Amino acid sequence: MKLLDKYLLKTFLITFTTVFVILFFIFILQTVWLFIAELAGKDLDLLLVLKFLLFSMPRIIPLVLPLSVLLSSIMTFGSLSENYEFAAMKSAGISLQRAMKSLTIFILLLSLISFVFANNVIPYAEFKFINFRRNIAQVQPAMAIAEGQFSNIGSYSIKVEKKSGENGNFLSGVTIHKKMENGGGNTTVIKSQKGELISSKSSNILKLVLTDGNYYEDIIPTKYEDRAKIPFAKATFKKDIINIDLSKLNKTNMDNVDISNTSTMQNIHELTFTLDSLNKSIKKDVISNAINVYQRVGMNNISYVPPVVADKTFKTDILKDLDKDRQNYILKIASSNVDNTNFSIDSSIIEMDAKQKNINSHWIAFYDKFMIAFSCILMFFIGAPLGAIIRKGGLGLPIVFAVTIFIIFHFINTFGKRVAQENGMPAFLGVWMSSIILTPLAILLTYRAINDIGGTISFDVISDPIQKLFSRFVKNKI
Repeated sequence: MKLLDKYLLKTFLITFTTVFVILFFIFILQTVWLFIAELAGKDLDLLLVLKFLLFSMPRIIPLVLPLSVLLSSIMTFGSLSENYEFAAMKSAGISLQRAMKSLTIFILLLSLISFVFANNVIPYAEFKFINFRRNIAQVQPAMAIAEGQFSNIGSYSIKVEKKSGENGNFLSGVTIHKKMENGGGNTTVIKSQKGELISSKSSNILKLVLTDGNYYEDIIPTKYEDRAKIPFAKATFKKDIINIDLSKLNKTNMDNVDISNTSTMQNIHELTFTLDSLNKSIKKDVISNAINVYQRVGMNNISYVPPVVADKTFKTDILKDLDKDRQNYILKIASSNVDNTNFSIDSSIIEMDAKQKNINSHWIAFYDKFMIAFSCILMFFIGAPLGAIIRKGGLGLPIVFAVTIFIIFHFINTFGKRVAQENGMPAFLGVWMSSIILTPLAILLTYRAINDIGGTISFDVISDPIQKLFSRFVKNKI
């Protein structure tokens, strides 16, 4: 390796490592903030908190790595251009593309490593992260409930005045709000003097044993005028057992992506196998639902030939020869069959739509592993020529450009995945939309940097008038 390649690689690696560590620390703080409700006030020791953060760290890499490559590329090449080092290289007959050769090889190697990381480490970390959150409530269920505040567990919101016992399993002053499945609020309140939490590693069910308490349930009258009275029912119990499904703990996440979905915990080989099974399953269900509808309406058994009268006209009123009661009965049965068939079709459509979204999420996870690797290459070929064009190093102007470009990239990427998840576009297009849109920018910037087109980019037009106005203001005050 030539001296120039060593110098450029060393300069880039120092900047890249510094930027990566700083951004990684910032995103870790964001993770702590987003999961603060699960960490604070739960009597978790330092080891459990560190394990929680350790399992959540790999999911941050796809966000930190492209931004680090982009920012470090702009800073490195901007500094080299600002200090006229590129000008010296060009005067010695070394072109920009030759100067980028060693860094391009490094970025390609980094992309390969990121692909291996996304295909193996991230799925394993997702699996451990989800199970760790569940095991907090399984092994030590009291950790999922904080004293003096409501804690959401499954379909229940639980508040206790005090916890006692070796593991905090014994509760005093228990108040429970049961959530409605349709999101209509809380209509059932349970208050108990004492409670005990019982769980098992082998089960997702957390058992809450309550003693000496009352049930309060709102009753919605059938008559609208009686609703103003706000009636409720009350029941007293000596002992009651509530079973809480802990798997519902996995339905909250930090970037609005459903982490309870197994697609995030699989590598490419497993995703390929799963997608094949899901596609076969949905095709089988479509055929089964179609046959069910045909059988329900009797289309397989009916060969209808309209009756023809002597004058070759069709007889349209087939019920006119029947009495009125018989007509009403037949029409009622026909209407009921139509309603049942429509209900069955609507249910099948909802079921098929949910299964198709599940398939979409697996395709998104599949393509995302390749997109993470390509994003490193894309950000380098945006950042490196942009740094050479703007000719500014340090943390000023490069950060403005890097953050702006990354926000655009991340917004398009998130938007495309959401639309693809909802069947609005193919999963491939949804995942690769951001790369497709920004690739022409990378090509344009690289072309302009290689051919010395564009010169420098500065904000002097904006900053100079403000600086002059500020100077006049200071002089007038003096």
